Amino acid sequence: MQLHDLEGLYLAELEELRSVEAQMTDHLAEMASQANDNDLSKAIDAHRKQTAAQRDELDGLLKARGREVDAHEDTSMHAIINEAEKWNNMIPDETLQDAALVASVQRMEHYEIAVLGTLANWARKLGQGEDEAVLSLILEKTKQADANFSAIAEDTLNPALH
Repeated sequence: MQLHDLEGLYLAELEELRSVEAQMTDHLAEMASQANDNDLSKAIDAHRKQTAAQRDELDGLLKARGREVDAHEDTSMHAIINEAEKWNNMIPDETLQDAALVASVQRMEHYEIAVLGTLANWARKLGQGEDEAVLSLILEKTKQADANFSAIAEDTLNPALH
């Protein structure tokens, strides 16, 4: 596929972001079940539900433009998820497993934040006010989720590591 203008690039990246949200939704359920700490498990599951809602919001933006919601699979998120699975299988200590889970979730969040920030800026440049509002709200929620996972790591998991 050749892209010749910002709008085409924006829509292709919006489809990629939808894939990011879908992959995260699927994988966060597994990550929640792998968490040993109950608060971490609940936080991951709550974020899974939030991510599913965000995926659905992106579906609405794409459908409004006649775009396919599952047109692309984001390979970067696929790689991040594979890395998370690798870590979980290598660590026998439960607290260390949970610390690795937080690191993996935050890796996913930081990638999502980068894409959301870019797309919100492009939506603004293209005069897509509704898209910009939706993307900016998702961005803020994602930043808050990242902060929540940092707090769990700093307050509960990291102090227990030796």
